[in-house]
Amino acid sequence: MPDREIIIPDAMRPIVERAGYAPAVRVGHTLYCAGQVGRTPELEVIQDPEQQFISAWRNLEDVLAAGGCSFEDVVEMTTYHVNMSQHMAVFREVKNRVFPKGLCAWTCVGVSELAHPGLLVEIKCVAVRRSCSE
Repeated sequence: MPDREIIIPDAMRPIVERAGYAPAVRVGHTLYCAGQVGRTPELEVIQDPEQQFISAWRNLEDVLAAGGCSFEDVVEMTTYHVNMSQHMAVFREVKNRVFPKGLCAWTCVGVSELAHPGLLVEIKCVAVRRSCSE
């Protein structure tokens, strides 16, 4: 069985201690990123939908970077949305600004709620380290 490496960006250490999960796990050249949400470094949910979506993407970008990857290495992504009909247009607009179009397989799922009240989206992905450093 390949070795597993837990990936924790420095800014996310309080989350790991509080919530007890790894932001990402690397097995070989594959990085499995846990779902990221739009929250402040103090773990407060961002209320403005657009700013929450931007923060979720930035948090995912930080996890990827800590694992030696970038959005260019993402091969599969799943997004979980509360109230898709109200916020999907804004989410897509933000996604198109920060994430290269057509880069990966994407599954979009509507859910009734996420881990904390006020969260509107959670983004998880799998990246393959093709261009990343070891």
